[in-house]
Amino acid sequence: MRALVAFDKFKDSLTAPEACAVAVEALQTAEPGWQVTTCPLTDGGDGFAAILTQAAGGKIHAATVTGPRGAAVSAQFGLVALNAIPAAARELLALPDTIPANATVGLIEMATASGLALLKPDERDPWQTTSRGTGELIAYAAKLGAQVILLGVGGSATNDLGLGALGALGLRFIGGNHDEVATPVPATWSTITRIEGRVDAPVIRIACDVANPLLGPQGCSTIYGPQKGLAAADLPRMENLAAQLALQLCEHAAKSVDIMRAPGAGAAGGIAFGLMTAANAQLLPGADFVAAWLDLETKLAAADLVITGEGRFDESSLSGKGPGALALRALAANKPVHVFAGQIAPPPEPTPNLHLHAITPRDLPLPEALHQAARLLKNAVATTFTHR
Repeated sequence: MRALVAFDKFKDSLTAPEACAVAVEALQTAEPGWQVTTCPLTDGGDGFAAILTQAAGGKIHAATVTGPRGAAVSAQFGLVALNAIPAAARELLALPDTIPANATVGLIEMATASGLALLKPDERDPWQTTSRGTGELIAYAAKLGAQVILLGVGGSATNDLGLGALGALGLRFIGGNHDEVATPVPATWSTITRIEGRVDAPVIRIACDVANPLLGPQGCSTIYGPQKGLAAADLPRMENLAAQLALQLCEHAAKSVDIMRAPGAGAAGGIAFGLMTAANAQLLPGADFVAAWLDLETKLAAADLVITGEGRFDESSLSGKGPGALALRALAANKPVHVFAGQIAPPPEPTPNLHLHAITPRDLPLPEALHQAARLLKNAVATTFTHR
């Protein structure tokens, strides 16, 4: 039996590589004769840079940058050779002809510099959080020779339209008293009267699977603001200020306001909008791109069975990214799929060949479940595949 083990992260407990390693260890005990291939997954959030860098034989670099609330944080980014990336992924990058085949690609993970997980619950406040550290990572990668930046924007703590990142890349935000607003977080937006300067950055591509526009009932503030600490009563004011700053940025960059309505413009608190407007960034279909980079189709074709999972698996997981996307590909190829997750919400209708396993006992408190995730996953995999 040839098994493909491909997990995403278990949030707040296991990274994707750790979850894969735990499952493989359990399989080696339960089914020592199996051939096992591992492939950690990423959706653009935690692990994005490390997983893709390792897959392409690149190098991880460390940098100290501005965290989401202004304090310094230690972050990482990857550098890989463009010609080491699988051809299918290079094609999706759609790079201009001016980029040489041996160019260096910088892999930036927003979560490591401007991520929600970097903040305690009482520190989460989108009026005060900045994406500046993400811009600083882009600048660091460029300084080390990156001609292309691939940005994963999952897990952000910000709702600043990417203005913090743009400030780190050359834009200046000027207040009514002609002083520079050094940290253009939403709490300071009402003081900004004009934008100066231009962005100095490599070619930027953003791996993104959300289709949210910048503003409105499906915009970033409405949909993602609450999980970042935005109070319902503050939504109208945030929307109004965001619209004003977005218009200023469009005017400064001489870009159409239609960018605000583009699918994905609202990704990660609007950083996609900001980078598309001021840095000519382009969006990529994140799940498809990661699958191409990791050569998932080849690995899947060689497997008889797929073992995957993440922290929570529900009907929305089958909407096209991460373990859900892999499961759909495997099911379409008539291959059995076993999903292991901390919490499982089964689809309304049973799906042939899709086997769901909740690893957390019903009476186990969440903090304990997170602490014991490795043991719970190992036991669940071992129990499932012993004496099948």
